[in-house]
Amino acid sequence: MGEMFGPTFEYKLIYIFEIKDEKHRGLLKIGDTTIQTDEAIDKLQPNCKALNEAARKRIKQYTNTVGVSPELLHSELAVRIIKDRNGMPALEAFRDYHVHKVLENSNIKKKKLNNSTSREWFEVDLQTVLKAIEAVKKNVNNLSNSATSKIIPIVFRPEQEEAIEKTIKQFKKGNRMLWNAKMRFGKTLCALEVVRKSKFKKTIIITHRPVVDDGWYSDFGKVFINESNYIYGSKNSGYTVDQLLKQEKNFVYFASLQDLRGSDAVGGKFGKNSEIFSLDWDFVIVDEAHEGTTTAIGNDVIKKVVKEENDYDTKFLALSGTPFNILNDYDDNIYTWDYVMEQRNKKEWDINYFGDSNPYDELPELKIYTYDLGKIIDDAKYVELEDKAFNFREFFRVWTGDISIDRRPMPDSSLVGEFYHEKDIRSFLDLITNEDHDSQYPYSNEEYRNLFKHSLWMVPGVKEAKALSKMMRKHPVFGSGAFNIVNVAGDGDEEEKTEDALKKVRDAIKSAGDGYTITLSCGKLTTGVTVPEWTAVFMLSGSFSTSAANYLQTIFRVQSPCNINGKIKQSCYVFDFAPDRTLKMVAEAVALSTKAGKANATDKKIMGEFLNYCPVISVDGTVMKEYDTNKLLQQLKRAYAERAVKNGFDDTNLYNDELLKLEDVDIEKFNNLKGIIGKSKATPKTNEIELNHQGFTDEEYEEVERIKKKTKKEITPEEQEKIKEINEQRKQKAMQYRFCVEFPFECLC
Repeated sequence: MGEMFGPTFEYKLIYIFEIKDEKHRGLLKIGDTTIQTDEAIDKLQPNCKALNEAARKRIKQYTNTVGVSPELLHSELAVRIIKDRNGMPALEAFRDYHVHKVLENSNIKKKKLNNSTSREWFEVDLQTVLKAIEAVKKNVNNLSNSATSKIIPIVFRPEQEEAIEKTIKQFKKGNRMLWNAKMRFGKTLCALEVVRKSKFKKTIIITHRPVVDDGWYSDFGKVFINESNYIYGSKNSGYTVDQLLKQEKNFVYFASLQDLRGSDAVGGKFGKNSEIFSLDWDFVIVDEAHEGTTTAIGNDVIKKVVKEENDYDTKFLALSGTPFNILNDYDDNIYTWDYVMEQRNKKEWDINYFGDSNPYDELPELKIYTYDLGKIIDDAKYVELEDKAFNFREFFRVWTGDISIDRRPMPDSSLVGEFYHEKDIRSFLDLITNEDHDSQYPYSNEEYRNLFKHSLWMVPGVKEAKALSKMMRKHPVFGSGAFNIVNVAGDGDEEEKTEDALKKVRDAIKSAGDGYTITLSCGKLTTGVTVPEWTAVFMLSGSFSTSAANYLQTIFRVQSPCNINGKIKQSCYVFDFAPDRTLKMVAEAVALSTKAGKANATDKKIMGEFLNYCPVISVDGTVMKEYDTNKLLQQLKRAYAERAVKNGFDDTNLYNDELLKLEDVDIEKFNNLKGIIGKSKATPKTNEIELNHQGFTDEEYEEVERIKKKTKKEITPEEQEKIKEINEQRKQKAMQYRFCVEFPFECLC
């Protein structure tokens, strides 16, 4: 699997080079790169062949583009010894920017060259740089060997600066802004920078997750470190709003949405938080705005805090990594930063900033592998009746002892809480662990297991997790002693607190040594927390109708940066055992990203870019196939078509988007097919979007999409008439063009 999956962790190395021309005279460049090697640290001595080859390969990648001839002066492994959170010695990889900071702290400045994208050349000699590397290894901050240094200000990345400036500009003409920004964007730091730059006097942060108070307070200290006229308050810090007001300083107050919902001001049972609801706030920040704020009472809380009816000029910023359920509340006042943008910047950094420290380098690439469990375990009882997808809840079903639920008497050999389909579950565990040189399953040999040393498994529910944990502990591989199975789904029907679950996982990872951990969850630890050591998530729950927001929140949990044992996480993996669901999630995420601010590109183009940075690979036996855009769409069309045929032509469980736009449908064949298959009763309406405004030409469809992306004020009378005309066409053609498919008789074989 080393060849199939690629390494999850790699060493970093530091290199130093010069360019012998007049422009670069007296200047050195200090950079870093990764090295793929199985060699032990003590074999990788400074300037050894392996390190020099890796350094030269890296330097060549970007110096070739500017037509210069670099000379490598030094290379060495970027590893130092630190104390971990328990005070124990541990290996840590360091980066080129750590060396840069030591030089700058020692009054050796960066030199910006004219007509150059590079910002990090230093006017320095080789011996001084080597001393700076040693200073980094000794954990001191400058060349005088002093452990103290001046405070280094926050340097915002280009996209962070863009979000901040776009928001400040938006607030000059309007009051609302949404940041659709993925994990690790730095939403808290950037939102607080908006507060600082705008000089807001009264700011409130509202979140559905009160546990993030510490994170906001920590970032407040970084942003306002030189601003003595700002203070921070929350119930945890002991400051009330009234107390903050009396100090006559600008302030940022942190509040829990759950606490605010209990107030009598919004229909709750308790007379509290009156000062929050009575105050006119200058700035309201809602963290994870897709959670809790879309309910009636959550919406009431926000309205009572913002108070739009009294015409007070309150500015509102919504933060979310998956704001799909609130996108319709915003027009062009959205700032989007997603996985594709992040990985594109990572890849293009060297072109744009010749050789400088890459701030995206520690953000690993995500790869998705699909295995068709429905094909492996071909049994009609595991097929969802509604959408014909693999039914994980049925597969992992447990005995309840209630015949009305179990549908048959419980065998004497079974106990309540054990698997109903025990034999099939055991076969699945055997399948993914069987020792086989040709196997493409993630636990089939030691090399594979080391790549996915710590993983997260998503299962359908609490009881199912408990049964799986019990079975895995008895399994010859998972129960061999090398694996620690950590069930955070809860004991029986009792849910654990998130902080207890997180501690349980961290303790297991800490004590794993050379062993492995598998965390079983049915939702716990998939939002708001980070377990950096996870390198894989196994999707063994959900259905074809799974929410894209929940799916993305879960899979991106393993994309967290991790620096451990002297190595940095480079790649992480999703293993999904329901391929059609995987493809639907990818397509839906692309379509939603388009709506969230990528109006200048077609969905197909964006999907192609997504697959470039997050490859989706189908595994069938020993055969692997990587999806491109056309192949993914073809497979997804097939999935929808099969569901439509099985459910009848009145099935509403169909898809909408240019991705599946009908191009040329033979109406006569369609009607003949419908006559042969027959027409069944329509299924109940779901949350799925209808399959497309069918019957349009490409030009008509693109025209409609262009108009839809405008604000109401921007739509001209002619465009309004065009929309009306198109709607009439839709009504006439709805029965003819219900789904996008080139008929089963011709291409679905």
